[in-house]
Amino acid sequence: MIPLRDSQPSRSTPFVTYGLIIANVLVFLYEVSLDPFSANHFIATYGVVPSRLDPLTLLTSMFLHGGWLHLIGNVWFLWIFGDNVEDILGHGKYLLFYLLCGILAALVHVMLNPEARVPTIGASGAIAGVMGAYVVKFPRARIVTLIFVFVFITTVELPAAVILGYWFVIQLFSGVGSIGYSSATAGGVAWFAHVGGFLAGIALIYLFGARPRYRTRRELYW
Repeated sequence: MIPLRDSQPSRSTPFVTYGLIIANVLVFLYEVSLDPFSANHFIATYGVVPSRLDPLTLLTSMFLHGGWLHLIGNVWFLWIFGDNVEDILGHGKYLLFYLLCGILAALVHVMLNPEARVPTIGASGAIAGVMGAYVVKFPRARIVTLIFVFVFITTVELPAAVILGYWFVIQLFSGVGSIGYSSATAGGVAWFAHVGGFLAGIALIYLFGARPRYRTRRELYW
C-alpha cells in the first residue's frame, strides 16, 4: 500500500515542511556530487554511529539519505502528512517537534544497537513522529492509497488510523524479526528508529498541544 494524498484540509501554508523537504533534497544533491570515498567519509562523519556516538550526529543524520528511493520515500510521506501537523502546532513548534522526534528515534536505535559501527542516516525517524502525531489528531482523515491486487493496481480511500496503524505494525514486527540477525557491522533498515519516532510523535503531540484555533474549533476529521 502506497499513500498518495490525504483529505484533511490545511488552513495555513506549511513553510517549515517545504523547507525541510528542500533541505533534504539539497543535502542529498551534495552527497551525490561527491566521489565515492568522500561520500562515504561524509556519511561516516555526519551519520549516527552508535559505537562512537557524537551527539551532533543525532541532528545531522536526519538530513542524509542512502539513495534516491530512500530520499523520495521520506519526503513523499512528509509532503502528505507534514502540512496538517504543522498547521495544528504552528511553524516554530512544528520544527522543534520534528527535530525532537528525529533525535529520539536515533536514540532508540543507539540504545538497542550500542556496538553498531555502521552509520545510520535518514529522516525516517522524524517523519515517523509526524505520522504518529497525524494519527492522533486526524485518525478518520481519508488517505487515497495505491494498492496492488495480484496483477491489478487500483486506489482506495482508507482511514488514516488504518494506513498508519498498518505501517507501524510492519515496522514493529520487522524490528523484532531483525533482532536475531543484528551485529555490530550489519547494515539495513533501522526499524526500531521508525518505531521510536512514531511513539515519540504520539507522546509529543500531547505535550506540545495545538494552536488555540484548533482547541476551539472541531475539525472535519478530528
